[in-house]
Amino acid sequence: MASKRNLKKMINYICSDVFSECMAASLYSGKKDTEDVKAILSSILIVHDNSIRRVSHPEPGMSKKSYYKDLKDKFNAQICEIVDHIVNI
Repeated sequence: MASKRNLKKMINYICSDVFSECMAASLYSGKKDTEDVKAILSSILIVHDNSIRRVSHPEPGMSKKSYYKDLKDKFNAQICEIVDHIVNI
């Protein structure tokens, strides 16, 4: 397992890249529908905060390996869903 610090850095990098891609897509799309963009940006921030909290405070009773594997899988699924929304802007 990678260290918690590296996992947090990875989450920060991915979320900041997705955030900037969403901003770029909204600026270059030419559409004036800002409510969708605001919803996507807020969902990115929520995913980021929840993931960082989960890294910092693991659930008791689960093995560390299965807990962090579950964390990564859920994070990847949420980011893929957000990217799909960005593509549809």
